[in-house]
Amino acid sequence: MNRKVNIGLVQMSCTSNVEDNFQKAVDGIREAAAKGANIVCLQELFKSLYFCDVEDHKNFALAETIPGPSTESLSTLAKELNVVIIASLFEKRAHGLYHNTTAVLDADGAYLGKYRKMHIPDDPGYYEKFYFTPGDASQGNADSDGYRVFDTKFAKIGVLICWDQWYPEAARITSLMGAEILFYPTAIGWDTNETDPIINEEQYGAWQTIQRGHAVANGVYVVAVNRVGREADQQFWGGSFITNPHGRLLYLAPHGEETTHVEEIDLQKLDHYRTTWPFFRDRRVDSYQQILKRYID
Repeated sequence: MNRKVNIGLVQMSCTSNVEDNFQKAVDGIREAAAKGANIVCLQELFKSLYFCDVEDHKNFALAETIPGPSTESLSTLAKELNVVIIASLFEKRAHGLYHNTTAVLDADGAYLGKYRKMHIPDDPGYYEKFYFTPGDASQGNADSDGYRVFDTKFAKIGVLICWDQWYPEAARITSLMGAEILFYPTAIGWDTNETDPIINEEQYGAWQTIQRGHAVANGVYVVAVNRVGREADQQFWGGSFITNPHGRLLYLAPHGEETTHVEEIDLQKLDHYRTTWPFFRDRRVDSYQQILKRYID
Protein backbone atom coordinates (compact mmCIF):
# COMPACT_ATOMS: atom_id res chain seq x y z
CA MET A 1 0.00 0.00 0.00
CA ASN A 2 1.48 3.32 -1.09
CA ARG A 3 1.02 5.94 1.62
CA LYS A 4 3.60 8.47 0.53
CA VAL A 5 2.47 12.04 1.17
CA ASN A 6 4.07 15.30 0.07
CA ILE A 7 4.18 17.87 2.87
CA GLY A 8 4.37 21.55 1.96
CA LEU A 9 5.36 24.34 4.31
CA VAL A 10 5.28 28.08 3.68
CA GLN A 11 7.75 30.10 5.78
CA MET A 12 7.18 33.80 5.16
CA SER A 13 7.57 37.30 6.54
CA CYS A 14 4.58 39.56 7.16
CA THR A 15 3.75 43.25 6.95
CA SER A 16 0.95 45.41 8.31
CA ASN A 17 -1.01 44.89 5.06
CA VAL A 18 -3.41 42.00 5.72
CA GLU A 19 -4.42 41.63 2.09
CA ASP A 20 -0.80 41.42 0.94
CA ASN A 21 -0.01 38.80 3.58
CA PHE A 22 -2.99 36.70 2.57
CA GLN A 23 -2.02 36.89 -1.09
CA LYS A 24 1.55 35.90 -0.26
CA ALA A 25 0.23 32.87 1.59
CA VAL A 26 -2.00 31.95 -1.35
CA ASP A 27 0.98 32.28 -3.68
CA GLY A 28 2.97 30.03 -1.35
CA ILE A 29 0.21 27.41 -1.35
CA ARG A 30 0.09 27.51 -5.14
CA GLU A 31 3.86 27.14 -5.33
CA ALA A 32 3.79 24.18 -2.95
CA ALA A 33 0.98 22.54 -4.92
CA ALA A 34 2.94 23.04 -8.17
CA LYS A 35 5.83 21.19 -6.47
CA GLY A 36 3.52 18.29 -5.71
CA ALA A 37 2.33 19.07 -2.18
CA ASN A 38 -0.67 17.16 -0.84
CA ILE A 39 -0.86 18.98 2.51
CA VAL A 40 0.25 22.59 2.98
CA CYS A 41 0.74 24.23 6.37
CA LEU A 42 0.97 27.98 6.95
CA GLN A 43 2.63 29.65 9.93
CA GLU A 44 0.85 31.00 13.01
CA LEU A 45 -1.31 34.11 12.42
CA PHE A 46 -0.04 34.45 8.86
CA LYS A 47 -2.47 37.22 7.88
CA SER A 48 -0.87 39.95 10.00
CA LEU A 49 2.15 41.07 11.88
CA TYR A 50 2.56 39.26 15.20
CA PHE A 51 0.39 41.78 17.04
CA CYS A 52 0.77 40.14 20.47
CA ASP A 53 4.01 42.04 21.07
CA VAL A 54 1.82 44.83 22.51
CA GLU A 55 -1.46 45.05 24.42
CA ASP A 56 -3.63 47.15 22.14
CA HIS A 57 -7.41 46.85 21.90
CA LYS A 58 -7.30 48.01 18.27
CA ASN A 59 -5.80 44.67 17.30
CA PHE A 60 -9.06 42.85 18.06
CA ALA A 61 -10.29 44.27 14.77
CA LEU A 62 -8.03 41.73 13.03
CA ALA A 63 -10.17 38.82 14.24
CA GLU A 64 -12.78 37.00 12.16
CA THR A 65 -15.29 34.21 12.47
CA ILE A 66 -14.34 30.62 11.65
CA PRO A 67 -15.80 29.48 9.30
CA GLY A 68 -15.64 32.90 7.70
CA PRO A 69 -14.10 34.89 4.85
CA SER A 70 -10.62 33.37 5.06
CA THR A 71 -11.77 29.77 5.32
CA GLU A 72 -14.19 30.28 2.44
CA SER A 73 -11.43 31.61 0.22
CA LEU A 74 -8.99 28.88 1.25
CA SER A 75 -11.65 26.22 0.79
CA THR A 76 -12.05 27.25 -2.85
CA LEU A 77 -8.26 27.17 -3.26
CA ALA A 78 -7.94 23.75 -1.61
CA LYS A 79 -10.54 22.30 -3.97
CA GLU A 80 -8.94 23.90 -7.02
CA LEU A 81 -5.47 22.56 -6.16
CA ASN A 82 -6.56 19.26 -4.55
CA VAL A 83 -4.53 20.02 -1.42
CA VAL A 84 -5.24 20.04 2.30
CA ILE A 85 -4.65 23.50 3.81
CA ILE A 86 -3.79 24.15 7.46
CA ALA A 87 -4.45 27.83 8.21
CA SER A 88 -3.81 29.65 11.51
CA LEU A 89 -6.25 32.51 12.12
CA PHE A 90 -7.34 34.99 14.81
CA GLU A 91 -10.86 33.86 15.70
CA LYS A 92 -13.68 35.98 17.07
CA ARG A 93 -15.95 33.48 18.79
CA ALA A 94 -18.29 36.02 20.41
CA HIS A 95 -18.18 39.59 21.69
CA GLY A 96 -15.15 39.74 23.97
CA LEU A 97 -14.16 36.10 23.35
CA TYR A 98 -11.26 35.41 21.01
CA HIS A 99 -9.07 32.41 20.18
CA ASN A 100 -5.82 31.61 18.43
CA THR A 101 -7.26 29.02 16.06
CA THR A 102 -6.20 26.81 13.18
CA ALA A 103 -8.71 25.71 10.54
CA VAL A 104 -8.28 22.64 8.35
CA LEU A 105 -9.63 22.52 4.79
CA ASP A 106 -9.68 19.15 3.04
CA ALA A 107 -8.55 18.60 -0.53
CA ASP A 108 -12.14 18.71 -1.80
CA GLY A 109 -12.63 22.10 -0.14
CA ALA A 110 -14.58 20.75 2.83
CA TYR A 111 -14.11 22.56 6.12
CA LEU A 112 -13.10 19.80 8.55
CA GLY A 113 -13.06 21.91 11.69
CA LYS A 114 -10.71 23.89 13.88
CA TYR A 115 -8.32 23.56 16.77
CA ARG A 116 -8.11 26.32 19.38
CA LYS A 117 -4.72 26.83 20.99
CA MET A 118 -4.76 25.30 24.47
CA HIS A 119 -1.59 26.75 26.03
CA ILE A 120 -1.44 30.55 26.02
CA PRO A 121 1.86 32.32 26.87
CA ASP A 122 2.38 35.64 28.57
CA ASP A 123 5.95 36.86 28.25
CA PRO A 124 7.63 40.11 27.20
CA GLY A 125 6.85 40.46 23.51
CA TYR A 126 4.29 37.62 23.65
CA TYR A 127 1.26 39.03 25.47
CA GLU A 128 -1.13 36.42 24.19
CA LYS A 129 -3.26 36.19 27.32
CA PHE A 130 -4.45 39.73 26.57
CA TYR A 131 -5.97 38.49 23.31
CA PHE A 132 -6.68 34.77 23.46
CA THR A 133 -8.87 32.51 25.55
CA PRO A 134 -7.55 28.93 25.73
CA GLY A 135 -9.44 26.26 23.85
CA ASP A 136 -12.07 24.40 25.83
CA ALA A 137 -11.38 20.96 27.23
CA SER A 138 -13.03 18.24 25.19
CA GLN A 139 -16.79 18.11 25.67
CA GLY A 140 -17.67 16.16 22.54
CA ASN A 141 -18.18 19.11 20.18
CA ALA A 142 -16.70 17.78 16.97
CA ASP A 143 -15.80 21.21 15.58
CA SER A 144 -13.65 22.81 18.24
CA ASP A 145 -13.32 21.21 21.66
CA GLY A 146 -10.06 19.92 23.07
CA TYR A 147 -7.29 18.26 21.12
CA ARG A 148 -8.22 17.31 17.59
CA VAL A 149 -7.37 14.87 14.84
CA PHE A 150 -8.50 15.59 11.29
CA ASP A 151 -9.07 12.70 8.89
CA THR A 152 -8.00 14.33 5.64
CA LYS A 153 -7.79 12.83 2.16
CA PHE A 154 -4.10 12.11 2.56
CA ALA A 155 -3.47 11.46 6.27
CA LYS A 156 -4.82 11.68 9.79
CA ILE A 157 -3.27 14.87 11.11
CA GLY A 158 -3.09 16.60 14.46
CA VAL A 159 -2.66 20.36 14.77
CA LEU A 160 -1.14 22.12 17.76
CA ILE A 161 -0.08 25.77 17.88
CA CYS A 162 3.23 27.38 18.90
CA TRP A 163 3.31 27.42 22.74
CA ASP A 164 1.66 23.99 22.66
CA GLN A 165 5.03 22.81 21.35
CA TRP A 166 6.53 22.76 24.83
CA TYR A 167 3.96 20.37 26.30
CA PRO A 168 4.50 16.63 25.74
CA GLU A 169 0.99 15.99 27.08
CA ALA A 170 -0.54 17.76 24.06
CA ALA A 171 1.56 15.81 21.57
CA ARG A 172 0.85 12.52 23.39
CA ILE A 173 -2.92 12.99 23.53
CA THR A 174 -3.15 14.04 19.89
CA SER A 175 -1.03 11.07 18.84
CA LEU A 176 -3.14 8.68 20.94
CA MET A 177 -6.17 10.00 19.08
CA GLY A 178 -4.69 8.65 15.87
CA ALA A 179 -2.59 11.46 14.42
CA GLU A 180 0.05 10.30 11.97
CA ILE A 181 1.56 13.76 11.53
CA LEU A 182 1.70 16.60 14.06
CA PHE A 183 1.67 20.10 12.57
CA TYR A 184 2.80 23.12 14.60
CA PRO A 185 2.06 26.55 13.06
CA THR A 186 4.42 28.86 14.96
CA ALA A 187 5.55 32.44 15.56
CA ILE A 188 8.71 32.48 17.65
CA GLY A 189 11.98 34.35 17.46
CA TRP A 190 14.91 35.99 19.15
CA ASP A 191 14.74 39.18 21.17
CA THR A 192 16.86 41.64 19.19
CA ASN A 193 18.02 43.18 22.48
CA GLU A 194 19.68 39.88 23.42
CA THR A 195 23.34 40.10 22.44
CA ASP A 196 24.57 36.73 23.71
CA PRO A 197 24.73 34.38 20.70
CA ILE A 198 24.87 31.33 22.96
CA ILE A 199 21.49 32.18 24.50
CA ASN A 200 19.98 32.61 21.05
CA GLU A 201 21.47 29.33 19.91
CA GLU A 202 20.19 27.51 23.00
CA GLN A 203 16.68 28.88 22.60
CA TYR A 204 16.36 27.70 19.02
CA GLY A 205 17.99 24.39 19.91
CA ALA A 206 15.53 23.78 22.74
CA TRP A 207 12.60 24.60 20.46
CA GLN A 208 13.71 22.16 17.81
CA THR A 209 14.83 19.46 20.24
CA ILE A 210 11.57 19.17 22.17
CA GLN A 211 9.55 18.79 18.99
CA ARG A 212 11.90 16.16 17.64
CA GLY A 213 11.34 14.46 21.00
CA HIS A 214 7.58 14.50 20.40
CA ALA A 215 8.19 12.68 17.12
CA VAL A 216 10.28 10.02 18.85
CA ALA A 217 8.05 9.52 21.89
CA ASN A 218 4.91 9.18 19.79
CA GLY A 219 6.13 7.56 16.59
CA VAL A 220 4.82 10.36 14.37
CA TYR A 221 6.13 12.79 11.80
CA VAL A 222 6.40 16.37 13.06
CA VAL A 223 6.15 19.50 10.91
CA ALA A 224 6.93 22.90 12.47
CA VAL A 225 6.23 25.98 10.34
CA ASN A 226 7.59 29.26 11.72
CA ARG A 227 7.52 32.82 10.44
CA VAL A 228 10.64 34.77 9.51
CA GLY A 229 11.68 38.44 9.48
CA ARG A 230 12.11 41.36 11.87
CA GLU A 231 9.01 42.68 13.64
CA ALA A 232 9.51 45.31 16.37
CA ASP A 233 11.97 43.75 18.85
CA GLN A 234 11.57 40.20 17.55
CA GLN A 235 13.69 38.53 14.90
CA PHE A 236 11.53 35.57 13.98
CA TRP A 237 13.97 32.77 13.45
CA GLY A 238 12.35 30.73 10.70
CA GLY A 239 14.09 27.37 10.93
CA SER A 240 10.94 25.47 10.00
CA PHE A 241 11.54 21.75 9.82
CA ILE A 242 10.17 18.28 9.17
CA THR A 243 11.30 15.26 11.19
CA ASN A 244 10.63 11.57 10.91
CA PRO A 245 9.40 9.42 13.85
CA HIS A 246 12.97 8.77 15.00
CA GLY A 247 13.61 12.50 15.23
CA ARG A 248 15.83 12.71 12.15
CA LEU A 249 15.57 16.00 10.30
CA LEU A 250 14.23 15.46 6.81
CA TYR A 251 14.24 19.18 6.05
CA LEU A 252 15.49 22.32 7.80
CA ALA A 253 14.61 25.80 6.52
CA PRO A 254 17.00 28.76 6.77
CA HIS A 255 16.75 31.28 9.59
CA GLY A 256 16.65 34.44 7.50
CA GLU A 257 14.80 33.64 4.30
CA GLU A 258 11.29 33.06 3.09
CA THR A 259 10.87 29.62 1.61
CA THR A 260 8.29 27.21 0.28
CA HIS A 261 9.34 23.60 0.54
CA VAL A 262 7.80 20.21 -0.23
CA GLU A 263 9.05 16.99 1.40
CA GLU A 264 7.87 13.44 0.77
CA ILE A 265 7.14 11.28 3.80
CA ASP A 266 6.07 7.65 3.95
CA LEU A 267 3.22 6.93 6.36
CA GLN A 268 3.51 3.21 5.62
CA LYS A 269 6.67 3.24 7.77
CA LEU A 270 4.81 4.27 10.93
CA ASP A 271 4.15 0.67 11.88
CA HIS A 272 7.87 -0.08 11.59
CA TYR A 273 8.79 2.82 13.86
CA ARG A 274 6.19 1.94 16.46
CA THR A 275 7.03 -1.76 16.56
CA THR A 276 10.79 -1.15 16.63
CA TRP A 277 10.41 1.21 19.59
CA PRO A 278 7.02 0.17 21.06
CA PHE A 279 6.46 3.08 23.42
CA PHE A 280 2.68 2.88 23.14
CA ARG A 281 2.76 -0.80 24.07
CA ASP A 282 4.83 -0.21 27.20
CA ARG A 283 2.99 2.79 28.61
CA ARG A 284 1.95 2.28 32.24
CA VAL A 285 -1.37 4.06 32.09
CA ASP A 286 -2.24 2.79 35.58
CA SER A 287 0.65 4.79 37.07
CA TYR A 288 0.04 8.24 35.59
CA GLN A 289 -2.66 9.65 37.88
CA GLN A 290 -0.31 12.25 39.34
CA ILE A 291 0.06 13.97 35.98
CA LEU A 292 -3.39 15.49 36.59
CA LYS A 293 -2.04 17.50 39.53
CA ARG A 294 -0.76 21.05 39.10
CA TYR A 295 2.25 20.22 41.26
CA ILE A 296 3.16 17.30 43.50
CA ASP A 297 3.96 18.54 47.00
